[in-house]
Amino acid sequence: MFKGKEKQADVQPVKLYHILEPDQVFIDLDVNPATGLSTSEAERRLALHGTNEMRGGGRPSAFKILLRQLANLMTLILIAAIVVAFVIKDWIEAGVLIGVIAFNTAVGFLQEFKAEKTMDSLRKMSSPTSRVLRNGHQVVVPTMDLVPGDILFLESGDVIGADCRLFEVFNFDTDEALLTGETLPISKEVAAFTDPELPLGDRINLSFASTTVTKGRGKAVVYATGMSSEVGKIAKKLMDTEKNRMTPLQRGLHKMSWVLLAIASASVLIVFGANKFKVNSDVLLYAIGLAIATIPEGLIAVVTLTMSVGVSSLAKKRALVRQLVALENLGSVTNICSDKTGTLTQSKMVLVRAWLPEEGVLRVAGLGFEPVGAVTMTRQAKLNEAPQVNFDESEKSKLLDDAVETVTVDSTTISPNVRRLAEAAALCNMSEIKSDEATGEWFGIGDPTEIALQVFATKLSMGKPVLTSDAHQWSVTSEFPFDSGIKRMSVVAVNKLTGEKVLFLKGATERVVPCCTGRQDGEYTTAVESDDLQAFLDPRIQEMARDGLRVLSFAYRHLTEAETLIDLNKVDREGVELNMTFLGLVGIYDPPRPESLPSVMECYRAGIQVTMLTGDHPATAAAIARQVGILQPEEDSQGDSHYVTLGQPVMTAREFDALSDEEVDALPELPNVIARCSPDTKVKMIQAMHRRNGIVAMTGDGVNDSPSLKFADVGIAMGLSGSDVAKQASEIILTDDNFATIVRAIREGRRIFNNIQRFCCVLVGGNVAELICLLLGLAFRDKLNETVFPLSPVAILVNNLLTGTPPAMALGLEKAWPTIMDEPPRPPTSGLFSWEVQADIVFYGFTIGLLSISNFWLVISGFGDGDMAQHCNKGYSDECNLVFRARGAVFATLTLGILLHAYNCRRIRGPMWNWRMLKRFHENKFLMGGFISGTILCLLCMYVPGLNTEVLKMKGISWEWGIVLITLLVFLIISELYKFGKRRFLKPLTVATEEQVRLQRIWTESTLINSSGGLEK
Repeated sequence: MFKGKEKQADVQPVKLYHILEPDQVFIDLDVNPATGLSTSEAERRLALHGTNEMRGGGRPSAFKILLRQLANLMTLILIAAIVVAFVIKDWIEAGVLIGVIAFNTAVGFLQEFKAEKTMDSLRKMSSPTSRVLRNGHQVVVPTMDLVPGDILFLESGDVIGADCRLFEVFNFDTDEALLTGETLPISKEVAAFTDPELPLGDRINLSFASTTVTKGRGKAVVYATGMSSEVGKIAKKLMDTEKNRMTPLQRGLHKMSWVLLAIASASVLIVFGANKFKVNSDVLLYAIGLAIATIPEGLIAVVTLTMSVGVSSLAKKRALVRQLVALENLGSVTNICSDKTGTLTQSKMVLVRAWLPEEGVLRVAGLGFEPVGAVTMTRQAKLNEAPQVNFDESEKSKLLDDAVETVTVDSTTISPNVRRLAEAAALCNMSEIKSDEATGEWFGIGDPTEIALQVFATKLSMGKPVLTSDAHQWSVTSEFPFDSGIKRMSVVAVNKLTGEKVLFLKGATERVVPCCTGRQDGEYTTAVESDDLQAFLDPRIQEMARDGLRVLSFAYRHLTEAETLIDLNKVDREGVELNMTFLGLVGIYDPPRPESLPSVMECYRAGIQVTMLTGDHPATAAAIARQVGILQPEEDSQGDSHYVTLGQPVMTAREFDALSDEEVDALPELPNVIARCSPDTKVKMIQAMHRRNGIVAMTGDGVNDSPSLKFADVGIAMGLSGSDVAKQASEIILTDDNFATIVRAIREGRRIFNNIQRFCCVLVGGNVAELICLLLGLAFRDKLNETVFPLSPVAILVNNLLTGTPPAMALGLEKAWPTIMDEPPRPPTSGLFSWEVQADIVFYGFTIGLLSISNFWLVISGFGDGDMAQHCNKGYSDECNLVFRARGAVFATLTLGILLHAYNCRRIRGPMWNWRMLKRFHENKFLMGGFISGTILCLLCMYVPGLNTEVLKMKGISWEWGIVLITLLVFLIISELYKFGKRRFLKPLTVATEEQVRLQRIWTESTLINSSGGLEK
């Protein structure tokens, strides 16, 4: 559907076709509805308007992805180092640096290219073909070839290929949830409207591209294609929206690159100055070594690999990350703006409650299409059986409470009226539910509301297949289908075993009640006027509506003898649907996902506010928000627990949009729920959160969610039910449409950012240690007054890349600590290199560097004779034995010090070298492997003949190991004292705001309630 560089026609202005009669539309579009367009005219219009596709997206460009991997300052610095290495013919250093760049680029390129190719496979939004009328014949054409004026044939199951004006419908409903957010199918009509400003969702004589036909059939004339359609307008808005803000990680790495470049340049000048700018090959090599010591060559590789591993981990948990930086942003999210339909809820209508006069309330357990769940009835006994006894009010109240009973409804306990309700639900119903033979998963065919009714009847073992079987022998002989104009449906059902002929009626209460002249009160039928019946039902209807339920009414009557003799299919329904007996009410709703409540609570635990932005009615939105924990229970004046009612926590889009930015900013808290939400309202909410320094994640699946997905810091689209436009706008796609996956992604994002801080402290701290060691090494001179290197340039690179990088990568794989979700989100202004991280880098780097260069002095002058010979930088000789052994001591101290420092960084402030943590030394197996392999590599470099003296220009040590081990012990003691000081005198790493403290208190109270027996239902 999305094309890359292919030229498209400009977006054309579209007339308001919903206010035009069909004949006027045909004239305006110059088409004959009886013959459609001719082939030549269709080709002409295709050339004029362009193909029915959208600009943007397309297959990923490998060159652009590769360029993004190379176009960063750290890589450019490494390339410059390679050039210098080639100039001085240092092939070893040049080869190692080339390998580093190749590795970095390959990891990033493959990860991003793979994610983009996966996106290509998800582009399945448009119907591939459409049935149109051309040259007087119905033909099938590719949807991309539709043009304005085409006559479309539509039927149940079709994906509509373009925006069109309906001119003939028969029980025609469409699912427009992807565009408008409306949960239920929309019943379509043909008549024109007079209001030109009618909201899009109310233009029911139009159908829109990418929506689905759920019931009936119809004909329509196309008036807008491609970028001119409603979906196209949203896609264009997305293309006009750019995200140019750098994330904290990007800012931190970018700033660090410039700082390191400046330090490297200054270090080179210091080396040249110390040698009075007499630059020979040895001085140039030392300067390059110092520059290399400044640059953490493995940093890019470790960052990319760590995030790639995180992406792979999340992919196994059903989250596809399209951009690596999204994980870092996700870890600092303070607000999640979530759509309701299909995100917090299952997008499956379920019957959960029924009510029958004099019978009581039926409660139905179980969610989804699977017909499993207990049906229970709650009823209350009457006291009029003993009128001779006079009770005072307290005694009467207690007796009434004791008289309440709950009965499980099954084949032995089902009452005649409940049986009749189940028969009506199953037979006055055109849907089916089936079980997939391969997977065993249940699915529904037909209207979602009717599917919910069929599941309810099946739970009572009275589904339509059972009732029509030989055991019961019910059959439907006549049908008056659902009509959107009168909002009701009826069928005539005949039972061959009993001879019963019953008319069952269902529909909206306000349309069923006028058909009724009686009410089923237990065993008796009570005559009642329509107005009285409506007044009688209103309290029950309002109660169900407050709980977010859609209410349907059922009625029935037995056919008269005269009616049994005629064919009712040929009789007007108004003459049949009368003198009915009201049977009961049922409440249907789109249930929350089971994992939504614990996921929202987990967000509160982490100090993250969850806001629902939905197109539903305020009462429905509030009810679902209460059930998933977005709205919390309060105590009323009598102390009885109840949930908050509509007020400040819940606003409609009209109310919120009417507020200016200043008035929104003046609100003490932003609303928890926005109902009747439009795309612009969602964007306005995100902007309001940004002004409050929030980092916003937006979840959604519909086309109407796409602008907000783009404006949010992290856009999270649904992979199963999401539209292609929404996926294109997002950074993360949930392949299971599960809200709980977001919480796992947040945990992963926090873990990754914390780990990046940890290994940056190791890598950059190691570079600082080498820099200090080498700079102070300028003070050591030989007999010719030339500088004696504490380490050779190759040894620096080996230490910096091979020894420092593996433990850093292991830290990147460090598991999340159990308390990671107890911490509030990082402040939005907090970058990768906070002041504490910078202080740690400098402190640990200076400590290791000073201890290392101290060992160089101790070996040569402290315990040696101080003779540094001459030309020891060029190669080994007997005179240089002491210098080479001192270099071995420095190499061992630096290598082992950095390896131990990696363990230090597992906990930024917590102690690492007590007995409790030593027992967890093996917890990170990758880190332990890095420590062991690094130690072995250190010994190999020092003791392998030829490699030590010829390549690395150092020698193995013996008694010097005592100095090295004592130095390392001193480093560990200093580290623990430093951390103790931080714990004692510094404020906590993250300080929760008042709002975050409130959210965490909600989680704590919820946890205490659950631990003491569960939430009250």
